[in-house]
Amino acid sequence: MDAADGYPELRPLLFAIAYRMVGSVSEAEDLVQEAFLRYHRAVAGGTEVTSAKAYLSAATTRLAIDHLRSARVRRERYVGAWLPEPLMTGQEPDPASHAETADSLSLAFLVLLERLSPVQRAVFLLHEVFGYGYAEIAPLIGRSEEACRQAAVRARRHVEAGRPRFEASRRQREELAARFFAAVDQGDTEGLVGLLAADAVLYGDGGGKAPALTAPVHGAERVARFLLGLARRGRAVGTRATPAEINGHPGLLTFDPAGRLLGVLALDIADGHVQTVRSIVNPDKLGHLGPVGDLTTLLGGD
Repeated sequence: MDAADGYPELRPLLFAIAYRMVGSVSEAEDLVQEAFLRYHRAVAGGTEVTSAKAYLSAATTRLAIDHLRSARVRRERYVGAWLPEPLMTGQEPDPASHAETADSLSLAFLVLLERLSPVQRAVFLLHEVFGYGYAEIAPLIGRSEEACRQAAVRARRHVEAGRPRFEASRRQREELAARFFAAVDQGDTEGLVGLLAADAVLYGDGGGKAPALTAPVHGAERVARFLLGLARRGRAVGTRATPAEINGHPGLLTFDPAGRLLGVLALDIADGHVQTVRSIVNPDKLGHLGPVGDLTTLLGGD
């Protein structure tokens, strides 16, 4: 029996906590699986568990905290910009749930959470995103209620200082993204520059395993030129692109001629302009979305 079979209704919640904590789909799934294994071992060993939700939430959160502590050194040595693993979204049944997804799942928000300590990140997410009270959070992370409140205050201060702005209307985001991707496809430099914020930024995550930016590109004209150059190279080798919703926001999936995924592009849109473009081509971060192609070979090894 799979470890998650006992409480399948809790798995979405646990995955939601773990993914927001660690920014990785595969690692979040591993953490949730380990939490279920620990729960079943505890019950089999005679431990009386009054609330499976509380036990599993605590196990998942503590595992995520430990994981983040060990991941700090790896991320400090990461080649280029580190971005979270992209998550395909867009299946929410109503606008309210989509709004929550877009805010707390966005790549921009997950990158912002990297500024927090693991404990601050856990307290902030559990309280602000998942609605846990401090009295509930305290036993989950093994801290006092007052310590949780203090951690939340510090976390909120960091988050509010850098909280990303997003276009309020989903329809407006989608319409602007469609115009943006059309301008890229048509090679419309002027149109593309007009859709980008003057201080737009483009980040690339190849992790040293695929051709990618080693430093961000700043400014509407530079970002536009880079994207148009990328599109020209893609057309020359037969790539194709498909619009998709990535972490609650407009994005694009790029495939090689054999239909294997090469990269994910995600947009932050606010005030009628594209503020940030994030490109993820590290193959280690794409495998959960399907077969992954070899971008280095396709582009001739550069």
